Amino acid sequence: MAKPTRAAKKRLTTKQKWLRALRWASIGVLSLVLLGVGTFAVAYMTMPVPDPNKDFTTNNTTLYFRDGTTELGSLTVQNRVSIPYAEMPKTATDAAVALENRTFWTDPGVSIPGIARAVLGIVTRSSDTGGGSTITQQYIKVLYLTQEKTLMRKFKEIVLAAKVGADVPKEQILEGYLNTVYYGRGAYGIQAAAKTFFGIDAKDMNLAQSVALTAMINDPGRLDPNRGAKNAAALLERYQFGLNGMLEMGKVSQAEHDAIYAALPDFPKIASSNSRLGGPKGFLIQAVADELKADGFTDAQINGGGLKVTTTFDSTMQEAAVAAAQKVTLQAAKNDATKAANLHAGLASVDATNGEVLAMYGGPDYVANSRNWATTDRHTGSTFKPYALAAALRAGRTLNDMLNGNTFTPKGDGKPVTNAGGANFGPVTLLKATTSSINTAYVDLVSQMSNGPTKVMQAAMDAGLTKSTDWENNNRLPLGTAQASPLDMASAYATFDNGGKQIPPHVVSKVVDLQGTVVYQAAFAATQKIEPSVAQDVTYALTKVAEDGTGRAAAQLTQPVAGKTGTFYTANTTLAAWFVGYTKQISTAAMFVAGDDGEGNLDQYAPGGFYGSGYPSQLWLAYMKVAMQGQPSLSFDPPTSRQSTPTPTEDATTAAATKAPATSAAPTPSAATSSAAPASTTPAPATTTAAPEPSSSATSSKGQQARPSTSP
Repeated sequence: MAKPTRAAKKRLTTKQKWLRALRWASIGVLSLVLLGVGTFAVAYMTMPVPDPNKDFTTNNTTLYFRDGTTELGSLTVQNRVSIPYAEMPKTATDAAVALENRTFWTDPGVSIPGIARAVLGIVTRSSDTGGGSTITQQYIKVLYLTQEKTLMRKFKEIVLAAKVGADVPKEQILEGYLNTVYYGRGAYGIQAAAKTFFGIDAKDMNLAQSVALTAMINDPGRLDPNRGAKNAAALLERYQFGLNGMLEMGKVSQAEHDAIYAALPDFPKIASSNSRLGGPKGFLIQAVADELKADGFTDAQINGGGLKVTTTFDSTMQEAAVAAAQKVTLQAAKNDATKAANLHAGLASVDATNGEVLAMYGGPDYVANSRNWATTDRHTGSTFKPYALAAALRAGRTLNDMLNGNTFTPKGDGKPVTNAGGANFGPVTLLKATTSSINTAYVDLVSQMSNGPTKVMQAAMDAGLTKSTDWENNNRLPLGTAQASPLDMASAYATFDNGGKQIPPHVVSKVVDLQGTVVYQAAFAATQKIEPSVAQDVTYALTKVAEDGTGRAAAQLTQPVAGKTGTFYTANTTLAAWFVGYTKQISTAAMFVAGDDGEGNLDQYAPGGFYGSGYPSQLWLAYMKVAMQGQPSLSFDPPTSRQSTPTPTEDATTAAATKAPATSAAPTPSAATSSAAPASTTPAPATTTAAPEPSSSATSSKGQQARPSTSP
């Protein structure tokens, strides 16, 4: 057999090379396909579905006023309120499919052409090839993966999408997708987005709103029409693309399509705040969050558990509290907004029968200043005297017992105790001492009791106050060196109102979880901490304060009132002014302080003296007039017929009262005697004074000049 020529060899070799190349290419492609299929199969069988990204499984915790329907605010990680597929408008689900994945109802959860485009984009680092993801893939990426653009992340997305697409009903996937994705303006999920962009529930959106909102999913920042004409034009283009797709799919008629095609729906201006805690309501929301935490709920449940929390706050009363506090503050500042910003009102109102906090004003804006003046302790002034009264009644005293109403120096004390304006009242009953807020009589009262200061502190704690380090253990304690918050004072006075039964104040009434199960119901038992007869006589004495004494402004309320004024004055500075009072139904405390820390001088707002009988009483009355609307007028019980059984100590000073004449109007005091009763530890500094309160029988002074007998 002849050997092939050199040329023949060359021709054979070239042909063979092509055949070999084709054969190996086929083998290579087949091997890659088999390898890819094998790799995919192994991954499909072994790759577990990971836990969802935590933030994308959260739901807003919604807070409601006590009626259970009026919304107060929300606690959230992401602004999301998940809703079931049945509550999603069909126009929105159809629009999502038309805009994002027209083969959604028939594909296996992945798109091969789309995957090829996406891989090409990753390799070439191009943004023009498109994402190529199905709705299922988008859902998987958001819920389980990250937004990084890598081949490994894309591979995981494809495998998980195939698994989920095979195992999960399409309706469930679409429901999860529309509840999870971001729409813009901080809104995650279709319900939050409908509220954010249109101010309505998702189920109430019309066709145009559904298509426009769903169109924004593609690029929320670029497609927000409120960001400018260019953004609106881009959204219109995407919107029309969606409508065309719905028409092609037979989801809308030609008439429905044409009627809304030319223009976007109206996007109303929805009132919003930079923070959900903005404004006065922020103090309420934070108080609810704090109480939920104290009641055992976790941070995850509180902020993202989709809870529905019914609070104790009454929407009408809360609105009245805010309006009254801001109006009276501005009045005190003579309509100077800059001065008003440095004057702080705190108000807390409690249902005396069950401890529910009905309203609370902590400040004008939680975001600007998160200090809650309704829960901040400040010097109580003479509003602390009722606890000394309760202690004395417990020790066997009666309202008719006589006390020293004149200036005197208690045994072991280096400084005299004086009254407002330096007035001397002579011997006075305990009832009179309470009505006119006579400092000397109350210091005399505590001095006569064995371990008097300790008994006063115990009565205050039994009423509901928490002892703090500034509760000085001396006989001047009733003059208000002790600090407490408006909320605690309102609650403690409610104990007297409630026949001596103490109930902790609380702001959470009921909690329902995402499944509709009641997981918490407030149940606070009333504890008899003050003897009923003691509470009855304390209340009677406080009604005289409102009728005839320093709290006369409160008597303008049509219902019977019991209450007490208080002003804390030291070193020629008024640091706090109060009125705490109650009807049979509601106990409310109103307080004013000044300065960043609440330790500024209130007298700059009332040159004649910033008293509890002035602006605090005005605030209390303005609020209570609204809070008591529709409430019956209920009378308090008369005083008891108790008999006095005390054994006075050797420190009793009542007899000394006869040595100084009673005065109805003291002369202008000298520099040495013009302060009210000292309010500090024993011995008290001469520069510290008690809480002077104008009364019908004494002028008032803060160490400078005589003040008129009426409230400033």
